[in-house]
Amino acid sequence: MISRMHILYTLIAAAAGAAPASPPPGVVNEHIEVHFAPRSPNQIMSFYEARGFPEHMIDILSRECFITVGIHNKSNDVIWHELANWQFSRNGEPLHRKHRNYWLSKWKAMNMPQASISTFRWTLVPETLDYLPDEREGGNIILPRVEGPISIRASFATGKDKGGEVIEIEYKQLYCAENEE
Repeated sequence: MISRMHILYTLIAAAAGAAPASPPPGVVNEHIEVHFAPRSPNQIMSFYEARGFPEHMIDILSRECFITVGIHNKSNDVIWHELANWQFSRNGEPLHRKHRNYWLSKWKAMNMPQASISTFRWTLVPETLDYLPDEREGGNIILPRVEGPISIRASFATGKDKGGEVIEIEYKQLYCAENEE
């Protein structure tokens, strides 16, 4: 079965003129796999330009740090993903992710076409999602563009009613991708 995450990886790679690669680095344990694939400004510009996005919208997005995230529930239980339970930092200082509602409000205030707004929303990691056993899903997280490593800490509740074990992950070597010279 082809997942939305696989399609997203393939679309972004194709838009950037690159061959799809194997899953990028991330965190893997007996319960969950979380992979991170930083996207360069050129990849982002190509992806959204190919979908007819207005130039001004593309310019704004190309100045941000896009990380494509893939999540796979390897357990036999429900895993609950909530972006509110993810913390991003750089040099020990919080790095604030703009919520998807920020972007949707921004696009509406700029009178961007509804088709572009809908496509943009589709490419983002959902704010909240229950992952059934063996389910895979993902999308983009948008952070401020910074230099140096970004650390991510995330927790995932488990169980049908979120009453199970809490899965904690940490990844300390994430970078914003740069354009190749």
